[in-house]
Amino acid sequence: MAQEIQLQVLAEGEPTTTSTTMTTSTSPPSQSLNKSPYRLLEDPLGQQTQHEPKDPNTKNQAKKLTLIPLIFLIYFEVSGGPFGEEPSVKAAGPLFAILGFLLFPFIWSIPEALITAELATTFPGNGGYVIWADRAFGPFWGSLLGSWKFFSGVINNAAYPVLCADYMKLVFPIFASGLPRDLAITFSTLVLSFLNYTGLTIVGYTAVALGTISLCPFILMGLISIPKIHPSRWISLGQKGMKKDWNLYFNTLFWNLNFWDNASTLAGEVDKPQKTFPKALFSAGIITCFAYLIPLLATTGSLTVDQSKWEDGFLADAAGMIAGNWLKFWVSLGSVLSAIGLFEAQLSSSSFQLEGMANLGFVPRFFSLRSSWFNTPWVGILICSSITLGVSFMDFTNIISSANFLYSLGMLLEFSSFIRLRVKYPSLKRPYKVPMGIPGLVIMCLIPSGFLIFVMVIASKIVFLVSGILTLFGILGYFFMQFCKSRELFFKFSIKKDDEEEKEEGHERN
Repeated sequence: MAQEIQLQVLAEGEPTTTSTTMTTSTSPPSQSLNKSPYRLLEDPLGQQTQHEPKDPNTKNQAKKLTLIPLIFLIYFEVSGGPFGEEPSVKAAGPLFAILGFLLFPFIWSIPEALITAELATTFPGNGGYVIWADRAFGPFWGSLLGSWKFFSGVINNAAYPVLCADYMKLVFPIFASGLPRDLAITFSTLVLSFLNYTGLTIVGYTAVALGTISLCPFILMGLISIPKIHPSRWISLGQKGMKKDWNLYFNTLFWNLNFWDNASTLAGEVDKPQKTFPKALFSAGIITCFAYLIPLLATTGSLTVDQSKWEDGFLADAAGMIAGNWLKFWVSLGSVLSAIGLFEAQLSSSSFQLEGMANLGFVPRFFSLRSSWFNTPWVGILICSSITLGVSFMDFTNIISSANFLYSLGMLLEFSSFIRLRVKYPSLKRPYKVPMGIPGLVIMCLIPSGFLIFVMVIASKIVFLVSGILTLFGILGYFFMQFCKSRELFFKFSIKKDDEEEKEEGHERN
């Protein structure tokens, strides 16, 4: 009877949002823990955690992320504004561009956001999607997913300091090339990395300010353009003689509406993540959709321009045509602020992902070290910033395409993990649950999965090669870390309780 009461309490209680790891201990566990699914109802990560008592006055008591900063961090993880949507018009014309940003969120963004909301609230640790794959398929797949997403993130992040330098050269031509440009990229990377080091709360409220300032000119653009709009321009299929570039079109939609899962690596830093995450994802989704549609509708409806001019940065010229140079300057400034916000959000998710992987025992424990001043993962920030800075000086067109390829591989594994966890732990308490059964979830995941496969199929040979090399590096890295951990060589690792139990059971059998 006592056992029945205990199971009932566990089934009705909320998951405990504890840290995901413990450090290595030489003392044996007092007793073997039950590894049944009911244990997961008590501890959603399937791990028991050993904590050191904390002084409430210590510097390491960091403030948790609240709803508003989290909304804008997710917004910058995904979008950062309409900058970059212009090639969709060049590739397929106004009608397809508008339809794409109206419909693609339902095909791709909403499924990804729903999955993130369920899994991030059920497994609220800084490992994010690494935890999901680990719980679904085991540590190898968790580590591989972490490698794919990490490489994709830090390489993509190199684009933002470059973008800052590109806009600076419009005002100061000296930054167009050579040593001044290299110094500008280095300086901007170092300054933005230091800002990230000062704390996630500061980064979060910085994202709020950057998002507000960068969105305001597009709201003004939409209002000023209303008298000039001719709705017939919205249904244009494009200029005669302009060939449709569907590769460019779909890639533009894809990269403007993804990365919803990146914020999951910050879940351990969020105040009341079970309630906060779904609200933040929903709010960020609304802001993102309007941020794309308002300037797109305003520009295509009020201007008749050569379709070939719809390159990255054209929205600034369009703002000048609609309202004058003052709005053009504001949009240009907004693009720089957006690049800063994108850099900060991506660096935060990548560095906290490394900390989460260290806590899970996938990488050495020192990767989880935090600053005694700001309680930020300074080792992760240093590693991510160093890789980003190195890639910034390369001609990385194919590298970026390879990062996109790796991201697609990671998403396929992420969708599989989501379905697997539903099947594997059907009774697990989920603070937020996608209201579908297994057949509906499979259909929901198959549609974006088909698009992911399409993106990978059209990749070039060099992309396949680079992606293969990085994947091999991730696989070899996992087995090397496992070897070091089993032999206790070179590094110290955090060990999950499950690993500790298996080690003790092995000693008893021997």
